[in-house]
Amino acid sequence: MRVGGLATGMDIDSIVNKLMTAERIPLDKMQQDKTMLEWKRDAFRDVNKKLSELDQMILNMKMSSTYNSKMVSSSNEGAVTASGSSSASNGSYSIEVTQLAKNAINMSTAAVDLDPNTSLKEQGVQEQKFTFTTYNEKGEADTHNYTIQDGETLNQLLKRVSDDDNNVRMFFDDQSQRVIMETTRTGNYNPDGKEIVFYEGSNAFFKNTLNLHMSKEQGGTDAKFKYNNTELELTSKTNDYQLNGINFQFKDVGSANLTVTNDVESSFESIMKFVDKYNEVVETLNESQREEKYRDYPPLTDEQKKDMSEDEIELWEERAKSGLLRGESALSSGLFSMRQSWYSSVDTGGGFTSLTQIGIETSKDYMDGGKLVVNEKDLRDALREDPAGVQKLFSNSDENESRGLVNRLEDSLERTINQIGERAGNDTHTTLENYTLGKRMKDLNERISAFEDRLVVRENRYWSQFTAMESAISRMNMQSAQLMSQFGGGM
Repeated sequence: MRVGGLATGMDIDSIVNKLMTAERIPLDKMQQDKTMLEWKRDAFRDVNKKLSELDQMILNMKMSSTYNSKMVSSSNEGAVTASGSSSASNGSYSIEVTQLAKNAINMSTAAVDLDPNTSLKEQGVQEQKFTFTTYNEKGEADTHNYTIQDGETLNQLLKRVSDDDNNVRMFFDDQSQRVIMETTRTGNYNPDGKEIVFYEGSNAFFKNTLNLHMSKEQGGTDAKFKYNNTELELTSKTNDYQLNGINFQFKDVGSANLTVTNDVESSFESIMKFVDKYNEVVETLNESQREEKYRDYPPLTDEQKKDMSEDEIELWEERAKSGLLRGESALSSGLFSMRQSWYSSVDTGGGFTSLTQIGIETSKDYMDGGKLVVNEKDLRDALREDPAGVQKLFSNSDENESRGLVNRLEDSLERTINQIGERAGNDTHTTLENYTLGKRMKDLNERISAFEDRLVVRENRYWSQFTAMESAISRMNMQSAQLMSQFGGGM
């Protein structure tokens, strides 16, 4: 512990602190520079996140379903509904459902005289093994063998059967005191008989213990329907059926007329979401280049923050962070490249070769910085009349003049994202050497560490000098006191 001023009465600690405050001025400047680099790195990464979000949306803009989304209406939704893929042909379809697909189910014919949570053996169940058979997609038999385990309860046994890969589930119903055994899939897989086969003679456990009889099984049927008023009856293992790009869902026995049309609103909304995200990115890049830079507002040091309120700190740092990315070529050139992606025509081989033909153009207000403006009526008309043409305009992976607009934008985005990554890295970069700003931050860290070591040496030297001064003055005081005592004693 350092104690000064005993001999001189001087506040040595305060003097040394003031001296060190002056000595720390270069250190404060380096720490402020480091903070600015960290802020700039984070600002770059925030921009890259928005660019990456737009880049992800381009994946959706490449999909055929974005432009050729289908809407299917049904005259009887209680019987049949449907959804259409982009390959579905527009038109009308008639479906008559004559039978629904059902799963096979069997239930105990009488209450089971067992406690489902007590060991089966304790309740006198002697059967050790039981077997049942199901059928696969080819109608081939799959046999499933089980052995009652020591101490196993009925509920545990039924759960073990249900958990197996056998297309069967079994459970005990507490209210009716019966066991329910059913298939986990609809359809008829055994055209010669039941879906769950167990021969009661060799499987006394089913008959005598669970009161299950194979003859009582119900269900296990395929869906049956007639298509477009023909005599042709089609079947399905489930209550769904894929036909010509349309997925029919059967709800009940009955007839329905279904109409497939282009879902213009769905396609329109998908494109508008993309346009909104693009405009958001353009706004972010423009703001980064228009923000005013306040050079008189450097980052605050810890000492400066002690004398300020939270609101004052927030307002100061808001100005200190303003204009961090202004003049950064990676952003300005990236923004220019993005704008250029929309201007060139596309050789689609069809009627649409430019954005303006489908109602999209860049804003005439220069303050918008190249945002896209949509004429909603024209875009809807284009999607209604020629969705495939709109798709070719936006999406085509060719490397020539046929390359789609979003493919060109994707090229521009990836270049910009990579340039920013080289400058500021990303969240996975933990090593500073991996990006430009990181290298500068590493250099500052080393300089700060070296300077802090020098400050420790400098502070120790000040204390040594003041301590030497105190010691010298203390000795002089002692000598003076001795002389005075001698003079006083002689008198």
